[in-house]
Amino acid sequence: MKNSVLLRALLALPVWLFLVASARAECVGSDLFDAMPKAEQAKLEQAAHAAPFAQGLLFAARKDGQEITLAGTYHLPDPRHAALAGRVKEALAKASVLLVEAGPNEEARLQKAMTTDPSLMFSTGKTLPELLSEKDWDLTKAALAAHGMPAFLAAKMRPAFVAMTLSLPPCAMEEIAKGGKGLDKLVMESAQGRGVAIEALEPWDTVFTLFNAISEPEALEMLRAAVIGAPLAGDMGVTMGDLYFRGEPRIIWELARQQAVAGGMDPAEVERQMKLSEDLMMDARNRNWLPKIEAAAVKGPVVVAVGALHLSGEQGLLKLLQEDGWTITRLDG
Repeated sequence: MKNSVLLRALLALPVWLFLVASARAECVGSDLFDAMPKAEQAKLEQAAHAAPFAQGLLFAARKDGQEITLAGTYHLPDPRHAALAGRVKEALAKASVLLVEAGPNEEARLQKAMTTDPSLMFSTGKTLPELLSEKDWDLTKAALAAHGMPAFLAAKMRPAFVAMTLSLPPCAMEEIAKGGKGLDKLVMESAQGRGVAIEALEPWDTVFTLFNAISEPEALEMLRAAVIGAPLAGDMGVTMGDLYFRGEPRIIWELARQQAVAGGMDPAEVERQMKLSEDLMMDARNRNWLPKIEAAAVKGPVVVAVGALHLSGEQGLLKLLQEDGWTITRLDG
């Protein structure tokens, strides 16, 4: 795999890659949620909607004359982005700054680091065939072959990066390689076209910091989960895209939980991975972002464009802002 393709995937990292979900970029498959019995759908909806601000992709936060527009993004290419991209573009017309997970400067620094420091992606310790059982390695090789990735290359990579690769269906990787853009990229292009400053909410090397916080046993479990989900890549990708564009990103989270168990993972292990993923990839980052978002709002209207799952939940950005005195209004409902 070319570094540029992996780079784009890194910058488009969805939090649910640690489970079984995949991303849709004109992938062929069936909507797994729609195919469920109504009772199962209702159960997932109930679990999802229990989280604060579970529904919606576009919100306004207002406090003492200050205004923040928050867009929950879907990081990978899809023609359905046009409508929400247009709404965000309107908000950028009066914005003083666009805050994103990784801006152009961070992308450039990350790309340079990946081309000059192999240790960021590749392990200097045991290879995957040495870390996995023979059966698990055979299953991993089969999944890698379907993704067009040579096993000899993956064998030397850090397990979390292999899990990330397998979380994306081949069709999505092809779209990324051809320059397809998720909502984050489209919004950044709009900001650049309007001369609006773009600032990152976190350092360029955050993805590596996050992966370094994951122990080797945890990373191997994440890899096993990704291998289990790989055969359903197309279906999960279609499902995730459909739910996102219905304004139901939180159901994706609950569906990932359900599909992991249905795929044969131990329920207790699924819960452990879900909590690890939520704590590390969402909640901690949200808390770190909040002061920067609020500081920017003092200087003028702000647009925040981050992965959709960062908005909802007890530690989601919307609940954190609300607890700090901001009035939250859904704009797309």
